[in-house]
Amino acid sequence: METEALQKVEQLALKKVKVYKHSRMRYLARSMLASMFIGFGVIVAFKTGSFFYSEHSPLTYPMAALTFGAAIILISYGGGDLFTGDTFYYTYAALRKKIRAGTAANLWVWSYAGNVLGAAVFAFLIYTTGLFDDSSVNGFLLSVVEKKMHTPTMELFFRGILCNWLVCLAFFIPMSMKSDGAKMFAMMLFVFCFFISGYEHSIANMCTFAIALVLNHPGTISFAGVMHNLIPVTLGNLIGGGLLMGYMYYYVNKPFMED
Repeated sequence: METEALQKVEQLALKKVKVYKHSRMRYLARSMLASMFIGFGVIVAFKTGSFFYSEHSPLTYPMAALTFGAAIILISYGGGDLFTGDTFYYTYAALRKKIRAGTAANLWVWSYAGNVLGAAVFAFLIYTTGLFDDSSVNGFLLSVVEKKMHTPTMELFFRGILCNWLVCLAFFIPMSMKSDGAKMFAMMLFVFCFFISGYEHSIANMCTFAIALVLNHPGTISFAGVMHNLIPVTLGNLIGGGLLMGYMYYYVNKPFMED
């Protein structure tokens, strides 16, 4: 049974709430860290993928997906509060009546706001490096961003649901593992699955979009396109983490969990 891992989810949620109640600014800073860690994953994924993209190689996406796994390792071991994972943790803790529903909603807002700020700061830092100025390097990133900004709304919504279901599992499943090596492998495998499948992660997207917007980008990439993508993807992520993870695990394990 997964009850031991669920107890860890509950404990983690309560620790996060403690940080939030002690200092909202510190909680915001932790959320900024999480999206900046995602930013590192975005950079290494698209930098790696660009070498294969320029050669029209079928390995472009697999190699980008493989290297993006660095992001989840940074978040898991480096700390930070990611909105997508928090949709699971706080929903489960609220259903278990360990925190109030209103508190969970406030925490989602604060973590999302911090993730947005972190993405903006990281994009500025990347802009100052000049690493993505050349079209031979940024072509892959801009092509992916353009597709994301023009995908139909309902497709984005359901891709968001599937994405966060899988990403939350990437954090949840390793909680039952003892070895750090096994945990890291499982995390990277799940993240590879979400990336290669083409699902939509709101925080990874906002980091990628922020970087694209500070580069010399075509008119097809715009702030309106950011909103077109992030609104349905964020709602989908919320359902994937809150309903398919938080509520589902609460429901199927309720008889086995002690109050």
